[in-house]
Amino acid sequence: MATEINNIFLRFNRRAENVAPTQLVKTFVDAGPLSALLSSTDHQVMYGRRGTGKTHALTYLVETKAADGNVGFVVDMRTIGSTGGLYADPSVPLSDRATRLLVDLLMYIHENLLNFAVENDGDIDLSQAGPILDRLADAATNVKVVGTTQEKVESKSQHMVAGKSAVNVKASQSGLSADFRLNSGQKESITNSDEVIHDGIATHRVIFGDVQRALREFSSLIVPKRIWIVLDEWSDVPLDLQPYLADFIRRCLFPVTGVTVKIGAIEHRSKFRIPIDSGGYVGIELGADITADVNLDDFMVFDNDAEKAKEFFREFLFKHFEAASEISDGETPKTPAELIRQGFTQHSAFDEFVRAVEGVPRDAINMIALAAQRALDGPISVPNIRSAANTWYQRDKRVALDSVPAQDLLSWIIDEVIGQRRARAFLLLSGTRHQLIDLLFDSRLLHVLKRNISARDQPGVRYDVYKLDFGCYIDLVTTARAPQGLLPLDEPVDESTRFAEVPPDDYRSIRRAILDIGGFEAARM
Repeated sequence: MATEINNIFLRFNRRAENVAPTQLVKTFVDAGPLSALLSSTDHQVMYGRRGTGKTHALTYLVETKAADGNVGFVVDMRTIGSTGGLYADPSVPLSDRATRLLVDLLMYIHENLLNFAVENDGDIDLSQAGPILDRLADAATNVKVVGTTQEKVESKSQHMVAGKSAVNVKASQSGLSADFRLNSGQKESITNSDEVIHDGIATHRVIFGDVQRALREFSSLIVPKRIWIVLDEWSDVPLDLQPYLADFIRRCLFPVTGVTVKIGAIEHRSKFRIPIDSGGYVGIELGADITADVNLDDFMVFDNDAEKAKEFFREFLFKHFEAASEISDGETPKTPAELIRQGFTQHSAFDEFVRAVEGVPRDAINMIALAAQRALDGPISVPNIRSAANTWYQRDKRVALDSVPAQDLLSWIIDEVIGQRRARAFLLLSGTRHQLIDLLFDSRLLHVLKRNISARDQPGVRYDVYKLDFGCYIDLVTTARAPQGLLPLDEPVDESTRFAEVPPDDYRSIRRAILDIGGFEAARM
């Protein structure tokens, strides 16, 4: 049985975009209020690093809405656009790149609306939908010539006069005779020509009003159903184009009552708004135009709520196991509890697995496959989990960190936090934006446990709690140098309170837990 279970673990699909949408619906596990939050008709930004399940959650949302008769589709922003790297080419004017991006997005929206209308022709009058979609396509493909205009005027005039005269004198018996002849000819030619030359390039124009009207008219055809537009991989759009794409969304999509927009993005790789001199802005204002109340980086971290994390990943493993075992001929576990009991040597092995994955579903899928390889014919043990975690850390996370300064910062943090304080986590001032910290966070080497905690002895000052990845100290857990707790406290009441094991909302005193990045900067100078 253990061999069959391990073989099924190895067949788990690694990436959501490579799986059929119906399969994603089967394997989706709701994390707390996530599904309820996303099902709101409000426009939303959902943040999350790569691997936290953005694509999975957004695809689940679209599939469930489409099953109810709504229009729903996911736009993968990595695949929208022209070839040749036009959007990221700095030699192409910003206005041209932004307009081209809007045109490509609009044509993708048009294509999906057209497919919906054709597939649901029994409910939608195509004689009405067709002209509306034609107007949407016209608004997206409006072209005009922009450039200089040259006018060439050519005039030709020709006037010619030619003459020939002759006098002949002839002698004869009767005397002299004279013959005088005059031949004259006249020719006149006048030519005028005017030529106008347009010297410019054909450029696209997007007229926001026309787009908005077409979408509103189409939306009225499907009332009370809605159009759910999901823009995934937002952060793959070049940073300088993102505010202009956001402005188009705010002006064309947000005003349409029957349209809901959801955006999947990486927080520190997103730029939704830029100010303008007149005091306004281009783009979307978070909190005012759109909510940003869903962040997958805050879900399911073991040190926040161990029981909730274990419950989530127990269900997560079982649903993926069910999907991968459909082609299995043997007897397999029928419940999550059976899978954990038969697939792991003991409950502590599963607990170690949940701790090791740090709340990241993609890491969980890869780590369970590595552990299954090491377990061979037996259930997965604690040493198997630790070996898999170390391999995944060294092979995927640490190696992928190709920035030497970021590698140096990680080594410095490990020495400061684990080596000097014997802790697993640290605090940074809320709002601190450090490029290297962002890079470590994006690489899943640091994890956010809690945001905006306060210190009782520092009124008004707030901190974010960051935790080092399990792989950073996996080789120390059985040694005397192993971390002793989550966060060090300044004045423990007794030995048992030297560390805070779960980050509360405020601390008696947290000065020892604060990490001073200035020390790293000074050491590098």
